Amino acid sequence: MTTNPMLSGDHFRLGTFSSNCSSGMTPTKIAERWDNSWDNNLKLAKMLDDAGIDFMLPIARWIGYGGETDFHGGVLETMTWAAGLLASTKNIAVFATIHTAANHPAVIAKQIATIDQIGHGRAGLNIVAGWNKPEYEALGLTLPDDHESRYAYAQEWFDLVRKLWASNEHFDWDGKYFKAKKIKGNPAPVRGSVPIINAAGSPQGREFATDNANFLFTPAIDLARSKVEIQELKAQAQAKGRKVDVLTFSHVICRPTREEAEAFAKHTAVDNADTDAIDNLVNLQFAHAHSFPHDLLAQIKHLFALGHGGFPLIGTPDEVAAGIIKLHETGFAGSTLSFVDYVAEFPYFRDTVLPKLKAAGIR
Repeated sequence: MTTNPMLSGDHFRLGTFSSNCSSGMTPTKIAERWDNSWDNNLKLAKMLDDAGIDFMLPIARWIGYGGETDFHGGVLETMTWAAGLLASTKNIAVFATIHTAANHPAVIAKQIATIDQIGHGRAGLNIVAGWNKPEYEALGLTLPDDHESRYAYAQEWFDLVRKLWASNEHFDWDGKYFKAKKIKGNPAPVRGSVPIINAAGSPQGREFATDNANFLFTPAIDLARSKVEIQELKAQAQAKGRKVDVLTFSHVICRPTREEAEAFAKHTAVDNADTDAIDNLVNLQFAHAHSFPHDLLAQIKHLFALGHGGFPLIGTPDEVAAGIIKLHETGFAGSTLSFVDYVAEFPYFRDTVLPKLKAAGIR
């Protein structure tokens, strides 16, 4: 059994986010935007694995956000993506992102157990209770208007997954949302379960995350606000006898000079932003999700153009490293990283920023 880097050590965890999606995290029209082909994802995974990066986290999408590029219109399915990457790497954890409404828990329980065997204990599960109404409509589903219904469904969904992983005997399930007769979940994951991520902004979502997740995933827009929120979330979990760490996501533009980094940020997120896709994305987030604080709309819209709302790490290697250290000092347990072109840009980050993080004692 291989060590799962999400479950061992107390270092600041680093991963990548959304490399399975067209344009990654940047709704830009530039020609060099991310090509999410399987070959590019495999090349990136091996590069990350060799560099000691902890995890890869995908986004599950079925329709894009329109605009000239149809941002996220092309997406590699996350369970099969994770299976292929786990078979091709040695140390990195790889998550599958699963929408509860679109995937039966008995199927997911077996799929996660299978890919965990493929990776010898390195699989993870990112649970999404649902927020994207047009995507629900595309799948012939109805998104409940209230968060209570979404999370009640997600709770029973995950309860059944856990029961399947824990039970050595056939059993019946007679719940509000799921019925099953003489079902059994053999095999279970290598350790009996896998690391669980859940992104949560609403009170109901944070109850779900602190009840069930190992890592709560949330944006870092205002670090002073984040510091308080992290303390509150940890206390909420501790009151339930649980430990939950908080992760965030960041967008990296790292160059030898700040002028070069800022020029590239302007090139991607101002001069060549896919404004229609950005408007659609922001409007959907604010209509149906509570992941982002609504009182920071103007700031958030610019961050969406840069990197889907991620914390901006823009500047020299010293400045990017300082930004990551600041996230650590705020109380985050780790962050994903995105790049306009992951494969082209990660090596410079690896060679110039990672040594600084190690020297600072957070890696």
